[in-house]
Amino acid sequence: MPKPRASVYQRYLPSVNPDPEYSGSAYWFITHSGKLLVTETSGQADIPQLESPDQLAAAPIRTLYLGLFAGTPCFAAEVPSDMPEPAGMAFHPLRTLYDVLDEDVFHLAGRALQLLAWDETHQFCGKCGTATVLSGAEHARVCPACGQVSYPRIAPAVITAILKDGQILLAHAPHFQNNMYGLIAGFVEPGETLEDCVQREISEEVGIKVKNITYFGSQQWPFPHSLMVGFLAEYESGEITVDGLELDHAAWFTPDNLPNIPPSVSIARKIIDWYVEQYS
Repeated sequence: MPKPRASVYQRYLPSVNPDPEYSGSAYWFITHSGKLLVTETSGQADIPQLESPDQLAAAPIRTLYLGLFAGTPCFAAEVPSDMPEPAGMAFHPLRTLYDVLDEDVFHLAGRALQLLAWDETHQFCGKCGTATVLSGAEHARVCPACGQVSYPRIAPAVITAILKDGQILLAHAPHFQNNMYGLIAGFVEPGETLEDCVQREISEEVGIKVKNITYFGSQQWPFPHSLMVGFLAEYESGEITVDGLELDHAAWFTPDNLPNIPPSVSIARKIIDWYVEQYS
């Protein structure tokens, strides 16, 4: 099993309230339309460090404090989509920045986009319709009328490598580009354990049964607010029968005969790379 990456919390201290005495520069995760503003210098990208978005003539629609990264305060801010790009900076879809930004910084950027999206969609109470207010004690919005508390939404999903006699099962979905094949994945339903979800998704999508389900690792996936939980499983019985809806083809592959597979941005690729290393 691969060695897990170091925790982001070795450098990041989350919080909801900035130090009122702090007056220096901070990291500003500035976003609009799911895109992140980054500085661009000699092919490198980073998060702008500013005392205030005013330095960029930016008027945020909403601002949230994230905490400290390497001792420096971090803020998330959503700006209007027509904000001009400052000199030396550009807005990029977060997905394209995975291999460009430091991994911990990418983690925080995903946190920023998810919190801003949650804040935008929870301005009013879903129970009584009253305007909500920020908690001040945690990332939550509270209804002052009925007391309803709304927390940021996380959608857990499982993704599984199915192994059989040194082969791995890979599947193609109609919406995959470039004839790409990936692993079996799906969202966890109410009342399920993660292992239950693995069994159900595999049965529904490729019609087989698996055994010896073991945890591989997880990855935050802010597109828009998923947590991908990776597993390995051994084939038990059945013949591959795709559902014809989510998948249109699935087959067994060997390490030296893989189809086009997902890019390194995803945990799917990390699992497949582990399989190739172990079974080559």
